[in-house]
Amino acid sequence: MLAVVAQAQSQPNIIYILADDLGYGDLGCYGQQIIQTPNLDRMADEGIRFTNHYAGSTVCGPSRSCLLEGKHSGNTYVRGNGELQMREDPHDMIFPQALKQAGYHTALIGKSGLGCNTDDASLLHKKGFDYFFGFTSHTQAHWYFPQYLWRNDGGTVTKVKYPNNTLHEGDHYSSELVIDEALAYIEQQKEGPFFLHLAFQIPHVSLRAKEEWKAKYRPILNETPLPPKNKHPHYSYEREPKTTFAAMVSYMDHNMGLLLAKLEELGIADNTLVMFASDNGAMEEGGHMRASFNSSGELRGGKRDMWGGGIRTPMIAWWPSKIQPGQVTDHVSAFWDISPTVRELAGAKAQADTDGISMVPVLLGQGEQATHDTLYWEFFERGGKRAILKGKWKLILYKTNTDLDPRLELFDLSRDIGETKNVASQHPEVISELRKLMDSAHSPAEHKQFKLAAELMRPHCP
Repeated sequence: MLAVVAQAQSQPNIIYILADDLGYGDLGCYGQQIIQTPNLDRMADEGIRFTNHYAGSTVCGPSRSCLLEGKHSGNTYVRGNGELQMREDPHDMIFPQALKQAGYHTALIGKSGLGCNTDDASLLHKKGFDYFFGFTSHTQAHWYFPQYLWRNDGGTVTKVKYPNNTLHEGDHYSSELVIDEALAYIEQQKEGPFFLHLAFQIPHVSLRAKEEWKAKYRPILNETPLPPKNKHPHYSYEREPKTTFAAMVSYMDHNMGLLLAKLEELGIADNTLVMFASDNGAMEEGGHMRASFNSSGELRGGKRDMWGGGIRTPMIAWWPSKIQPGQVTDHVSAFWDISPTVRELAGAKAQADTDGISMVPVLLGQGEQATHDTLYWEFFERGGKRAILKGKWKLILYKTNTDLDPRLELFDLSRDIGETKNVASQHPEVISELRKLMDSAHSPAEHKQFKLAAELMRPHCP
């Protein structure tokens, strides 16, 4: 393995980009027929596209925690959304701290993955990010015209105010602010090595896009505008939801083009690995419907589901000098693989307690790629759900917060990628094995909010 890494240039720049609520089928290179994503399609053409990559969870908070901690949601601290955030080191250690110790300048720009509803911008520097600009609160990130964003530069925290913004309208569009900040950061750190976690807000609701991007889709979609309303709910009321969603995804893709162009302009593209994924499956909120664009592709469900549409994500890796172009891989991987992967490429300290496996061999096309025996997820909304994937088998349990004998579904993904046929009654021996593996994967949650039924009942058992 060390020989493989030695062939890559020492300490490459690494940019890891997350879209927010982008579905598996929302990009052209994953089958999208209407929304235009030429820059991400180009990344796939010039790099490697993953067809079996999984998010950390089916909603944003725990998914991002899995990414940064290098663990699945049965072992992380933040296992769901809510009024919480990661603890300071040495608890909940995240990989940017290791990269920083290996000589990298580290930044997070966009939507923080360290917590959910919090205004604690000081935590970013304490956890290993030299620079931060964006949202700390996931609720605040629902709005594209925020009244403030946070900046933490080397531990100095500034509240950047936008007095003319009114959440749904204003003169500072947050997605434009975020990409401008990212481009400026790359310019400043061009000597490298740097790690940039660029966490887009798009295409999560509220639905908001600039008029020039909406205009591109009006003649394509011919959408009849909904009647006007005087007041906005929590999410903005959008009279052209289809047009606006398509415009948002295309604008995000445009920003990806700006980023790639900046790397090429600075002459650092050949020494920069760019990875792109989505934090969870496609949403249905704020007037957007997944069916409008077949956002989950051939997969079932979306955000908050444990079916493939909720947890499988597009994943593209682009590195002009090191990744052979035009590749498609069915290697089974997940967010908790990112930490061991980037640590290895950066020459940083390996993570002793990771659930992940380095993807360096599949990225560089050299060496033997280790594989997962299982992938595991927990989710604590809607009564609780658990899921495990082993080979062709996928088991999902329901009402795990309250039921000691939860309802379950078993799918054979080799025959049923859309998870439409529950074959649980035909394979009791498979269910028995997978339930034991589930229990061995789970560790008791340290936050009281994330307890399974078995843990809640245990004190009452004789």
